[in-house]
Amino acid sequence: METADAILDALEQIIPGLAATFGRSCEIVLHDYRRGEQSVVAVAGQVTGRRIGGVTSEIGLRMLAQGDDARDDLNYVTRTNSGRTVKSSTLPLRDAEGRVFGALCVNVDVTALRQVADLLGDLAGVAPAAPPTTTFTDDFDEVLEAVIRAEELALAKPVDSLTRQERLPLLRALDERGLFTVRGAAPRVAARLGISRASLYTDLAACRADALKP
Repeated sequence: METADAILDALEQIIPGLAATFGRSCEIVLHDYRRGEQSVVAVAGQVTGRRIGGVTSEIGLRMLAQGDDARDDLNYVTRTNSGRTVKSSTLPLRDAEGRVFGALCVNVDVTALRQVADLLGDLAGVAPAAPPTTTFTDDFDEVLEAVIRAEELALAKPVDSLTRQERLPLLRALDERGLFTVRGAAPRVAARLGISRASLYTDLAACRADALKP
């Protein structure tokens, strides 16, 4: 896909200058979703600890789930595993045919600003709302576990103890969160749920067919 490669090459040349303009609190990450798990192809700055060859986060999975209908996701606030508060924007990249093939992510460390806001909120008697934690890692299994664990906590029940009827809504939720857009994720999910690959594919197909019903 020559257009996609040309866009990635051009962005790779300019993101160091963009990150430097905003200073050490800024990080810019370039993703090529065609690379599967190891989608990070360029990084400028250090905020989340991303490295070339790293995997997409839960946010990237959500964008992958939207496919070519993905839109800019701007100014959302999240928290890293180390506790840093980050304001981010994720911009999908499209080729000449309009197909989404990657994303440009801008992460700004606003931890210090958040601490000031929390202090002011405490003085005013307003309880601060904690932003959700996002898994920034080089290991896709950690992202997969974070996504499944979030759904497991919502269910308040171990996912490997679910009946088939209980498992179907879980698989639908995981599918909507984009987990199965990554090649090789399905067998790992099956192992985590304690079911065979065949059972997972059958149940997933049933979920998708049900979603298409009027």
